[in-house]
Amino acid sequence: MFRGASAINLDTKSRLAIPKRYRTEIIDKCQGLCICTVDFRQPCLLLYPLNEWEIIEQKLLTLSNLDPVQRSLQRITLGYATECELDTAGRILLSAPLRQHAKLEKNIMLIGQLNKFEIWSEALWNAQIQADIDLATSTNLTNYEGLSNFSL
Repeated sequence: MFRGASAINLDTKSRLAIPKRYRTEIIDKCQGLCICTVDFRQPCLLLYPLNEWEIIEQKLLTLSNLDPVQRSLQRITLGYATECELDTAGRILLSAPLRQHAKLEKNIMLIGQLNKFEIWSEALWNAQIQADIDLATSTNLTNYEGLSNFSL
């Protein structure tokens, strides 16, 4: 399970070093193979260990090629899907199209989301997390539909 936020720098070859605390799980569960794609709702990337990505692929297979919205979701998600393998130093290479979508430069944030990671530019992450905090504080979450049984 992946949780927490890590500030990371892309190196000059556009490689991202996965924090050591996650590497063993990625190697054990999928031999270091991951899939990175764009998030169609946010300006960030989604990085899945291969075993988790295969679940997403099965869901994408159930979508209709005839429905334009479902086809767009398939096209975006699968079209950007890029295989990333951990190298011996625990790094993955992020392709130019992926970096462009998420506006990644040097300073990035790797955000654990249990079964995957989100990869954000640090500036966009800071803006997004502030927007999320503002939304949470302006909304009575205890009465919000879907969260009524949720507590921390």
